[in-house]
Amino acid sequence: MNFEKLCLEVRDIAKNAGAFIAGEREKFDLEAIEVKGKANFVSYVDKQAEELIVDNLRQLLPGSGFIAEEGTATSSNEKYRWIIDPLDGTTNFIHSLPPFAVSIALMEDDELVLGVVYEITQDECFYAWKGSKAFLNGKEIQVTTAARTSDSLVATGFPYSAMDMLNPFIASMRYFMIHSHGLRRLGSAATDLAYVAAGRFEAFYEHGLKPWDVAAGALILMQAGGKVSDFSGTNQFLFNGELVASNSAYFEEFSGIVNKFLGENAEKNKEII
Repeated sequence: MNFEKLCLEVRDIAKNAGAFIAGEREKFDLEAIEVKGKANFVSYVDKQAEELIVDNLRQLLPGSGFIAEEGTATSSNEKYRWIIDPLDGTTNFIHSLPPFAVSIALMEDDELVLGVVYEITQDECFYAWKGSKAFLNGKEIQVTTAARTSDSLVATGFPYSAMDMLNPFIASMRYFMIHSHGLRRLGSAATDLAYVAAGRFEAFYEHGLKPWDVAAGALILMQAGGKVSDFSGTNQFLFNGELVASNSAYFEEFSGIVNKFLGENAEKNKEII
């Protein structure tokens, strides 16, 4: 399998889907929103973008499976499986607020081998494949070398369903607000991970994620020299809903801090003072 050639073709598919999404944003009506859950929205734009992406990927790699947010196609444990978020940051999109992105990853068996994140509002396409460097619009990117919280800008995403995590999450936010360069919440996990890969953030963490939120960005980040795990330090981040990611120099300190507040042995229900 020529992953470089495949990745460049996927890049074009992501950008075409992004062009469709950008065009629909100009005429989007808030009445088109469907509510999937608390602060969790979908629209015809998500669904049609996913259909467009799936149709193109089926032609590109016949016989592959799909793990797709809007359920346009499904997986039956095929050797190759696409993991797709047609519009990561739907809430941002419906409010005309950047960023929002197309995220496409490919797994070979249980290994991520390709990732593309196209952030639509800035026309920035991040991508990488197995064994490659990471790229942004054709130029190589890499993580920073900052090794301490005091030298880092940290990104996160707010929980909107697992409210039992709220207290420890607020405690973690307080820590990073006090000890880092600052804390940012953009509303698109795929973009957050791409920004860590590009050296704009040193680190990112979030709870309540889905595979399509993080698969492509995680692969891009790792190929840019970063590291990824779940809150407790295992490599199960893709399917267990939690993720910490940073450059390699900061990862041990950062993941240890997140584990202290949010890992399996943390005091989840401790009141915040």
